[in-house]
Amino acid sequence: IHTVVMANSKSTKQEDDDKQVITSQISRPTGNETPSQMHNVVTNTIAMRSQSKETPQHSHGHSHANANAKSNHHHRQHVPLAAAGASIKGREFEDPATKAEMKAMAARALWHLCTENVSICRSITESRALLCFAVLLEKGPDEVQYNSAMALMEITAVAEQNAELRRSAFKPTSPAAKAVVDQLLRIIEKADSELLIPCIMAVGHLARTFRATETRIIGPLVRLLDEREAEVSREAAIALTKFACTDNFLHVNHSKDIIDAGGAKHLIQLVYFGEQIVQASALILLCYIALHVPDSEALAQEEVLIVLEWGSKQGSLMQDPSLETLLFEAKSRLELYQSRGSRGFH
Repeated sequence: IHTVVMANSKSTKQEDDDKQVITSQISRPTGNETPSQMHNVVTNTIAMRSQSKETPQHSHGHSHANANAKSNHHHRQHVPLAAAGASIKGREFEDPATKAEMKAMAARALWHLCTENVSICRSITESRALLCFAVLLEKGPDEVQYNSAMALMEITAVAEQNAELRRSAFKPTSPAAKAVVDQLLRIIEKADSELLIPCIMAVGHLARTFRATETRIIGPLVRLLDEREAEVSREAAIALTKFACTDNFLHVNHSKDIIDAGGAKHLIQLVYFGEQIVQASALILLCYIALHVPDSEALAQEEVLIVLEWGSKQGSLMQDPSLETLLFEAKSRLELYQSRGSRGFH
């Protein structure tokens, strides 16, 4: 009995030592590593974990336990990384379900790694990963598509706040950026999947990257203002605001495009009759449009000035001081131009 107990205790100690060896061999990804290096970390970790599972779980004698422990320990100490890579290469022959699961896990990992991390986002955009996300967004299984959409949402959110990343990764001439925008637009135009909101947000994050000649973006977003789901309408209004706000160099062009697409009518309906989570976003967008295109005949016909005056009297909407200031400026501009117009007709 004593011999069996001693064998089990030594085997357990040896397995703990083995786990420490494996842990020490696992690299940790940093922000400066490229995606290929991160992929090697994942693949080598999987390979070493699979080898560790081969360690015998039960020992039947002192000498047998020590022999197995020493053999496995010696084997793991001398496994080259090339062998690990070769074992991962063999995964090409695995079934489609396993491949899909691995892609979903990788996309989900990158989604969380990208969040508010400029260095990771830069590593991804400088590789082929951005183009891979576009392909997965089009052809991947549902979970892979969702995780890819969330990863793109996070990458574009970082790019929105980082001018250098925005200019390098999402310049209009970049094939990868164009492929991503094409897929985001496809989902927005389709407007019937759970990918819709992250894709709307991603396009809004990229609002300052589009040229004046890019006319495909505004129309689909304006149509979503008439969406039954309040959350979708709200995100569409927020995205359009990033096109029409003063920070966007092409705010006048974009504001005119929103009006031409029928945006004013939808926004008035949302301000008057929309749910509370939508009203403020719709009013902010309407203010920016009125501020930048105060001479618009469409705004005069839709009586936007009356809508702004009504909004200024709603306590629930005036809790934000910045909105109060914006609303005052928009009303002043509209009053000025519309008074000039009325004098011109007499």
